Amino acid sequence: MNASFAESTARQRIVGILDAESFHEWLGPSARVTSPHLAQIGVPGAFDDGVAIGEGRLQGRRVFIAAQEGRFMGGGVGEVHGAKLVGLFRRALRDRPEAVLLLADSGGVRLQEANAGLIGVSEVMRALLDARVAGVTVVVLIGGAFGCFGGMGILARCADSVVMSDVSRMSMSGPEVIEASNGVEEFDSRDRALVWRTTGGKHRYLIGDCDALVDDDAAHFRDAAAALLGVHRSSSLEGLEIEYAGLESRLVAYTTGDDAVDLWRQLGVERASSVPDLEVEAVRALRPYATAALAVGQG
Repeated sequence: MNASFAESTARQRIVGILDAESFHEWLGPSARVTSPHLAQIGVPGAFDDGVAIGEGRLQGRRVFIAAQEGRFMGGGVGEVHGAKLVGLFRRALRDRPEAVLLLADSGGVRLQEANAGLIGVSEVMRALLDARVAGVTVVVLIGGAFGCFGGMGILARCADSVVMSDVSRMSMSGPEVIEASNGVEEFDSRDRALVWRTTGGKHRYLIGDCDALVDDDAAHFRDAAAALLGVHRSSSLEGLEIEYAGLESRLVAYTTGDDAVDLWRQLGVERASSVPDLEVEAVRALRPYATAALAVGQG
């Protein structure tokens, strides 16, 4: 039985994705490139600042890869963490690998380095888009226990493709942030079923926010990543304007209901209330109905 991708460490995920013994890490723990800020406020750091970067092979093809370690500060982005990701994308711009794979596991910006983290995320975003414009495929794989939230949630949607497991989550604002800002009546962060219905991989897949939905193990992530090598999504201004117009139409067309289940029903998903309990293959079978309805809503 394959190990849970969500419960694996960052480096275990990398090893599970890449060809055997092909990973070469850059600036690993022995390099001791650590945060300059955490020690000043008495917070223990990590020798890799919570992210592993490097290169390897996927089905024999050269890829660059990064994996965030959610077990260190929830995968939060700080100055060094962000700089390592920027360096990865800039090297991709120079060396042109088949793809850059980003294994996201992050709650967003590290609060202890808020300003540096925010700047870091914006610099990573610019470097990612520069790589895409130059023709380098960028694939974000979301399967960590901490999900992909905050700035990392925005970053994921800047990629060519997004792969999610059925137990993963992606959103701009995390459940706790929404509750703190708007009250528990707006969003109860302790309601795990609600959280997964709203931000989980099944929902994101059905509404088109991720391109592949997989089971919670490295083998399925590896196959999905391999299938997306060389797949490009338009990064032109015209393409962005079309995408934004579609999102605006969705807001107008699908406004009733207070729950993801209500949206699934509007998209024509039969037995919508059963979606959270369905196996991945069964959810995949529902995608054509949902995307067809979304296309009508955008028309």
